[in-house]
Amino acid sequence: MRGMRVLMLMFAVAMVGAMAGAARAESPLEPASKLPAKKAVAVFGQKIAYYDTGSGPAIVLVHGFGSEARLDWGRVIVPLAAKHRVIALDEIGFGASDKPFVDYSVQTFVDFLGEFLRTLGVKDFTLMGESLGGWISALYTIESLGPGNHGMNALPPPKKLVLEDAAGMASIKEALRRIPIAGTLEDAKSIAFVFHDKSLVTDEFARENFALKLKANDGWTERLFGQSPKLDDELVAGRLTAITIPTLVVWGGDDQIVPLEQGRAYAAGIPGAKLTIVPDCGHAASIEKPKEFLAAVSSFVD
Repeated sequence: MRGMRVLMLMFAVAMVGAMAGAARAESPLEPASKLPAKKAVAVFGQKIAYYDTGSGPAIVLVHGFGSEARLDWGRVIVPLAAKHRVIALDEIGFGASDKPFVDYSVQTFVDFLGEFLRTLGVKDFTLMGESLGGWISALYTIESLGPGNHGMNALPPPKKLVLEDAAGMASIKEALRRIPIAGTLEDAKSIAFVFHDKSLVTDEFARENFALKLKANDGWTERLFGQSPKLDDELVAGRLTAITIPTLVVWGGDDQIVPLEQGRAYAAGIPGAKLTIVPDCGHAASIEKPKEFLAAVSSFVD
């Protein structure tokens, strides 16, 4: 009987360890060890860090405000790379990219994205943006398809567009005021408002997020962008008919940052666009529900 109790105790300990391991595996932040090494390239004299992996038709991933490629796209980079060349950059001012002290606006990111793609020689690609990255991607597409986009410095136009919970339809100044810059561990926990399932923000994930933000050192970028007087002039509402390429709009059904109504407006405003709603999901399905996100986009990008 004593031996049986010992075996049962050992089994219980093993089960607890396995459950803990499973919980860690479900963290919204993909371990860096599971992702390819980041590369870097000079764009307008500034370092832009990026992932570049896989082969096939290219997909370019643009992350959201206060984030970086690893957080927004880390859980879908490798699956997408099974059939595609996946390029996911840390935008200027964020992540491992340089952070010049400039007046950041959406156009700043559009300009850098265009030069980044020209520098890498990327053509015939699907452009995919999340949140602020969706706004950047929408404005980039409008400008790249416009009649004035020609010459040696023209923006490489995408072939397809995916907008995930994209900002840019209405002012986001109020939403930006609700996003604290992570100066404390408690601030880092506020990332919970991104998710429908608040239980994803465990103490461990909050600590990971805090460390990620401290390493990124992008607080000034967030402050400068949030105070930009240009933001409301850069909204894309009323300009969406200029997007004439196949477009997929993916939205979390419980997005508390950019409401679903704005996703419906995007889909209604872009000719032929399709809207896919991910139920029980917050602001970023690529982070919170990567399997559902991949199911939504795979047939479209393929």
